[in-house]
Amino acid sequence: MEQAKLSCENCKYRFLVIIVALLASTTVFAQQFLPVNGIVNARDLGGYPVQDGRTVRDSVLLRAAHLADATDEDLAFLASLPVVKVMDFRTEPELSGKQDRIIPGAEYLRLPMDPGKNSSDGSAAAEIKQVKNMKKFDLNKIIVYAAFNEKAQKMAQEMYFNLLFEPECQAQYAEFFRQVVNAEQGGILYHCTQGKDRTGIASALLLSALGASRETIVFDFDATNKVYEKDMEKLIREVKFLRGTDKEIAVVKAFIGCSTENFLKALERVDAEYGSLEGYLEKALGVTEADREVLKTRYLK
Repeated sequence: MEQAKLSCENCKYRFLVIIVALLASTTVFAQQFLPVNGIVNARDLGGYPVQDGRTVRDSVLLRAAHLADATDEDLAFLASLPVVKVMDFRTEPELSGKQDRIIPGAEYLRLPMDPGKNSSDGSAAAEIKQVKNMKKFDLNKIIVYAAFNEKAQKMAQEMYFNLLFEPECQAQYAEFFRQVVNAEQGGILYHCTQGKDRTGIASALLLSALGASRETIVFDFDATNKVYEKDMEKLIREVKFLRGTDKEIAVVKAFIGCSTENFLKALERVDAEYGSLEGYLEKALGVTEADREVLKTRYLK
């Protein structure tokens, strides 16, 4: 009975946080999109408020999807900021045919993470890869297939837990922070394939280190769903046509957009095991209070 009551309270809390985040000012959200044409989900963390009254500086912490389709104009714009470091969270198979185009003057670093590698049912990823080997590769078909696959459903549910708690992922996020703390003057751009899950967690951890509220962190994470809204709506219609339920629709949202509900569940586990995101940063990633002060001095105004 007590466990059921606690679960209900957690659901209410997650719902409240999502609503507050969605009601946040859309002015900040609009100005954060970067003026690029060939890079999807490209946003600036600049403008977000933190709890001591300051805000994140513009053009220094940038999140995005891959840069393989960046135009010459996109690269020139990013070089003008200037972006001095690019960090790529993609694994080797994801790079095939999608190598980043190079921003002039920027250093490149790969920090590959595979959130499905150590899933409780790792065969899910293998099954999805089999579908990817179809003669006519179609991402939409893969997502619809995954929506009705129990193993893929479980993998989607566990994704953020794996990113935050698997030692291999923690090691990469720790290195990510080391790079950000020790970076020279200039902008840092970090990305994965769609700029949503691995990149979204990186942004959440960065914003936490800078002193942003939980609502701001969730707002930034959930904003990806606006970027991929039309793609999600199309596939949700297909899944419904195939008599999919909320369970199958949740997979589409997780694989095309991001699952804010699952993200909040993962944050609840962080709070339970580490006390807070700040505690997680220090105990799991080795980001000290001194490191956070360096970040605040360099990236806040």
